[in-house]
Amino acid sequence: MKAWVLITMMPLAACEPAVPTAEQFIPEYLGVETALLDQELVQFKVQMTNAITSEDVSNYAECAAAQYTLIRGWGFARHVRTNVNEEGGVWSADAVYTISPALPRGSRTIDAEVVTAACVEKGIPTV
Repeated sequence: MKAWVLITMMPLAACEPAVPTAEQFIPEYLGVETALLDQELVQFKVQMTNAITSEDVSNYAECAAAQYTLIRGWGFARHVRTNVNEEGGVWSADAVYTISPALPRGSRTIDAEVVTAACVEKGIPTV
């Protein structure tokens, strides 16, 4: 009788959704929208699919911010906020950063050259 229970439950186990692993992480980056809110305040909206966690889409936004900072001829950015949402398999982030030529005060600062280089190495697109 125990074998019968095991056999009947096996098809149900196959219906469980697979949790993606790092080896299965093949993101599709869907683009960046940039809006200059003030001279040193910039908003980045990014979208992607196949993210494993919200950190993946946040990293995409940070890469966009780093490259944008370099395009403006400045070297540093400071993270203000990031809102992440997932709907129907599409992850989006709405992030705001301040950008500046000198290292800003605060603990959430980024060196734009260093971050951009890391993004290129990881295959994360920038602006």
